Amino acid sequence: MKALIVGGSGFVGGYLAQDLKKVGWSVAMTMLSSEKAPEGHDVYPLNILEQAQIADILRCLCPDVIFHLAAQSSVGLSWKNPALTVDVNIKGAVNLLEAVREIPDYQPRILLIGSGEEYGYVLPEEVPVSENIKVRPGNLYAATKVAQNLIGNIYAKAYGMPIVMVRAFNHIGAGQKTGFVVADFCKQVAEVEAGLREPVIQVGNLSARRDFTDVRDVVRAYRLLAEKGKSGETYNVGSGHAVGIDELLAQILSLSEAKIRVEVDAKRLRPIDIPVIEADIAKLKGHTGWKPEIPLRETLQWTLQFWRKNPEIFR
Repeated sequence: MKALIVGGSGFVGGYLAQDLKKVGWSVAMTMLSSEKAPEGHDVYPLNILEQAQIADILRCLCPDVIFHLAAQSSVGLSWKNPALTVDVNIKGAVNLLEAVREIPDYQPRILLIGSGEEYGYVLPEEVPVSENIKVRPGNLYAATKVAQNLIGNIYAKAYGMPIVMVRAFNHIGAGQKTGFVVADFCKQVAEVEAGLREPVIQVGNLSARRDFTDVRDVVRAYRLLAEKGKSGETYNVGSGHAVGIDELLAQILSLSEAKIRVEVDAKRLRPIDIPVIEADIAKLKGHTGWKPEIPLRETLQWTLQFWRKNPEIFR
């Protein structure tokens, strides 16, 4: 199988490429020309807002499967730059689908990667959330991913395109940039241990509960959905278990011998925050046989070790 990862420079792209190559797929990826190309991968520069560029790459490579990972994925940044979020997450997805359509007799499988944030204001009786509940996005990033999902569904039905939609819940691991809760916490702990900051960790809302999955488990789910997912269907990808941010922080702090004080930073609080988001993953399990394999504590240890070795990254 030949795969193209659109937006391969992000946190997930490298892990997805590793997983695919491990099982014998050939892999190419795209990224912005300004981004640093990872070693050992076939990389093509691409601006997702330029449909002609997308079509040129597709004609050149003719991938069997396209994983659409290109996104503005930070909820915080979506509040600060909504126009960029709309352009990349909605216009970018349309450009990709239209680029595929303009190539005669070409029907690659396409995974459109969305987010568990799409569910938004989940009612207590709706937890864990299935793919069939009403989406009530609570932030601008989530709204753009809802739009992407709807567009993918329309294209699948109207044009018979083999498109599978994914709602991925929080995925974590080594190499994730700051701006995401586990990376933020682990980086701060590593900086305290290295003497780069005072023994204080800045946090936002600790009462929220979220569904966290190791990125290596997540990309394995993407591969299985590319192989076995049903066209026009949406699949949750998550652990199926919500964890309190306060519990998450406690586990990370327990992995360090440093004595660290916790302080709430008002700048880290979102204008709107959803109390509980947890995935119902029965559909994913039933259609692919996937299940999460890596324990949360192991993932947290792995992530903290990354920051201990790289405390200056993203400063």
